[in-house]
Amino acid sequence: MRKFIILLIIGVFFASCKKKRTIYIAAKNAATGEGYAGLGFILSETKGYVTSTGEVQKKVYEGTLNAQGEAVFDYKLKNNRSYVLTTLVPEEELCYINNTSYTLSNLDDNYKFDFLFAGCAYLKFRYQNINCQNSNDHIIVKRYTNLDDYSGFIIDAEYDGCNDYIMPNFTVVPMGQWIFEWEVTKNNITSNFSDTIFLNAGEQRYYEFNY
Repeated sequence: MRKFIILLIIGVFFASCKKKRTIYIAAKNAATGEGYAGLGFILSETKGYVTSTGEVQKKVYEGTLNAQGEAVFDYKLKNNRSYVLTTLVPEEELCYINNTSYTLSNLDDNYKFDFLFAGCAYLKFRYQNINCQNSNDHIIVKRYTNLDDYSGFIIDAEYDGCNDYIMPNFTVVPMGQWIFEWEVTKNNITSNFSDTIFLNAGEQRYYEFNY
């Protein structure tokens, strides 16, 4: 009986060392929401100690995303291991990546991981004061996207007087929605304007601010 109890305790202990988790993955185009069908992903396990070649890590699960760019699978996570979920990067020119890997914790309740990518587009601007009043005329322009953790143009465009400036080259930016907000001051009167455009992957857009 005692031997049976010991074996039972050992069995319960080992059972508690593994927790079966359902893991959800989605890889999408951040601008369009379209899924990356067939994109590969890998779950790797790290044993928590370091050798001369680094941490001991092995691939324990791999798969591909479905037509919607999603995957769901079950895996038993060990308490004394750490896990990293990695997705392969789409084979296209990218200007936005929110993440390529996530570390899984056995204590987490949420096992849903989003991988977001966006291709590149090209922007070029002209800032032209078509109704110049005097040297005190002023314009300031903010240019940003709706992509998480992407600030757009860090420095606002700002010009005084009878300005007419054309950017010499196109700037590479993430595809998707871009928001422009500009403030114009003439004769001590300030007016505010805004516009939203959508850039497709590979598109070149020449945009004029005429004020």
